[in-house]
Amino acid sequence: MSKPALLMTGPMMPLIMDGCDDAFAVHRLWEAGDRERLLKEVAPDIRAICTGGHTGVRTDDALMGRFPSLKIVGNFGVGYDSVDVAAAARRGVVVTNTPDVLTEEVADTALGLLLNTVREFYQAEKWLRDGRWVKEGDYRLTPASLRDRAVGIAGLGRIGKAIGRRLEAFGLPVSYFGRRQQPDVAYKFYSDLVAMARDVDTLIVVTPGGTGTQNLINAAVLKALGPRGILINMSRGSVVDEQALIEALGKRTILAAGLDVFQGEPQVNPALLALGNLTAFPHVGSASQHTRNRMGQLVVDNLAAFAHGKPPVTPVLETPFKGW
Repeated sequence: MSKPALLMTGPMMPLIMDGCDDAFAVHRLWEAGDRERLLKEVAPDIRAICTGGHTGVRTDDALMGRFPSLKIVGNFGVGYDSVDVAAAARRGVVVTNTPDVLTEEVADTALGLLLNTVREFYQAEKWLRDGRWVKEGDYRLTPASLRDRAVGIAGLGRIGKAIGRRLEAFGLPVSYFGRRQQPDVAYKFYSDLVAMARDVDTLIVVTPGGTGTQNLINAAVLKALGPRGILINMSRGSVVDEQALIEALGKRTILAAGLDVFQGEPQVNPALLALGNLTAFPHVGSASQHTRNRMGQLVVDNLAAFAHGKPPVTPVLETPFKGW
């Protein structure tokens, strides 16, 4: 029996490529000398797509519409804003992602980014490495500390709750903003993001990306956060109005920001990098071998389930499994 055909939109880790090769006849879009010709040739046969936000190819309605037999899109990452899920739902295509396996790693990174931003650990290490400790004395006393802070989390999903547990261990009061109050959560709930920003001084963003959260963190939110305010973004670069953030940091409308994600990454706005009160990570939230391997295996498990006529492991809410 021949293997079903799969389109891989960009380079993936060897674990994913090997796993897909075992279950599918794989067509690698980035290796095609003429992409358009390849798509026309394989269009009738494609049953599955393997993709991720890093591949540079958006799995939108136009792309999915070329494949009349498409049944599943396997996405690498818990965020799937590079996949048009509304179009997938209309076409009866199941979209899968990789939740849970990266939750704790991303939460760890969020706390690391928070600590680095608040206590300026990167700048302190650079002070030492540049020989300034010997020449100029101790690094300055940092103006910020976690000891007197209150934290608001924008987006209390799996990762947001894992961050909340860590913040509780640090002895910090936690609030959250979301579309609805969660009955099993004891943290104070806000339906108004500006109101929450006004009541806290540290804002951690872990919302999904996409049009629904575009520029969610805008000038009004940053102004409400205030001059002691610290912003941490672990979601998507699109969630923060970058120009508003640059202005707020430059004018010290807020104290500092820590970003793991950026608009247009890996290109980063030079105006951001020129700011001394910005701590920047190169999107390393889940980037350990342990966690990325678990994510990769989940991508393969979802796609292989389809190839063997079984239900997917982690379909996203918008495209529930109803049978192949």
